[in-house]
Amino acid sequence: MNYLKISLFVLTIIGLQSAGCNERISKKTTGIPTSKYQNIPIDTTRRLVGPCEPSIFINPINTNQVVAGSVLNTVYWSEDGGKSWEMKRLKSSYGVYGDPVITADYDGNFYFAHLSDPDGAGWSSKNLLDRIVVQRSEDGGKTWSNGGYAGLNHPKDQDKQWLAVNPENNEIYMTWTEFDVYNSQKEDDDSRILFSKSTDKGETWSETVTINQFNGDCLDGDETTEGAVPSVGKNGEIFVAWAYNEKIYFDKSLDGGKTWLNEDIVAATQPGGWTFEIPGISRCNGLPVTAVDRNTNTIYINWTDQRNGKNDTDVWIVKSTDGGETWSKPKRVNDDEPGKQQFLTWMTVDQTDGTIYTVFYDRRAYDDTNTDVYMAYSQDGGDTFINEKISATPFKPSAYNFFGDYNNISAHDGKVRPIWTRADGVRLSVWSALVDMR
Repeated sequence: MNYLKISLFVLTIIGLQSAGCNERISKKTTGIPTSKYQNIPIDTTRRLVGPCEPSIFINPINTNQVVAGSVLNTVYWSEDGGKSWEMKRLKSSYGVYGDPVITADYDGNFYFAHLSDPDGAGWSSKNLLDRIVVQRSEDGGKTWSNGGYAGLNHPKDQDKQWLAVNPENNEIYMTWTEFDVYNSQKEDDDSRILFSKSTDKGETWSETVTINQFNGDCLDGDETTEGAVPSVGKNGEIFVAWAYNEKIYFDKSLDGGKTWLNEDIVAATQPGGWTFEIPGISRCNGLPVTAVDRNTNTIYINWTDQRNGKNDTDVWIVKSTDGGETWSKPKRVNDDEPGKQQFLTWMTVDQTDGTIYTVFYDRRAYDDTNTDVYMAYSQDGGDTFINEKISATPFKPSAYNFFGDYNNISAHDGKVRPIWTRADGVRLSVWSALVDMR
């Protein structure tokens, strides 16, 4: 997600947006005890923008290897299951400009997808956001390739990407939003959802395919098509959903991304749209996350909205057991009494047992902007959820600082690693928790 107008321009002014020098910038950090789950400070470095918008992934063939990333250009790696971390700045000749997305294939390679800044000039660049870049690490996050890229279509802007890997052949699938001109108010400037894939570990990417039926505007709001997170089904199907015009649309491909549905399926309504206000947060969204339990081929979509009022944001989930043709009614994931705020959710499915895990911010215990982090998980296919507070202490954010548009969570074989941004006023930090379900 672009943080364009909020604070990144400051980096351009002082020249800090140069995507780092790939040097190691800290020694290992270690955890501090909590009442139930040990909280781990991954990044407490002060800087003008971030750390925020963290992404995390557990290596499915070696769960001791965990890699994470944050805005703008920071990568973290752990070799002990997330108990301790090292970090450095990522660099690429195409630039590293935020929206970090981490995943891994089934050979143990990690991938870091991000926005581009090939000129190294930030918002003064004519080529900013001209492509989506994907870099590969073959050593658990310590070193990275220069990267391949998808979506180069100057002068259009490429934004808000996410990745999925097919476990059968290690193909990498990516979906994202293309803007004709970001933030344009012209009626003939549109946004759309694009797809591309790589069959050679991210080195090269296929020609893009437009998969949405209805284009949106370019204002980065409810009338914009955004939130495309792909997921891979039991038989290699590619499933993806996104938000637009108070609805969540679903699409699928049964042939590796070559063709998609002629008519998108409405999986759920999203009353009030995907952008809304949360006190103490500079901006907030309820963009959907798609995940699949490949054991049963059940598809899940998770999001937040304010259907119950602006003072009662809730976390929702729907599911489909017939390949996305029909969908369940939305189920409320947070189990508190009505009238509190839950926001910025993310979801994953542990493929070893089908457990659904979500992570989100939660204010159920407070009457002000004090904020906790909760995890809710379901072991019965999303019919019921257990809610647990996973953050050690609350924090109170400031609306004067960019807080980020998402968090993340990864789970494999009972090892669960949520990741979130903590905002103590304007000071941001990135944290995780050691959640082991077995």
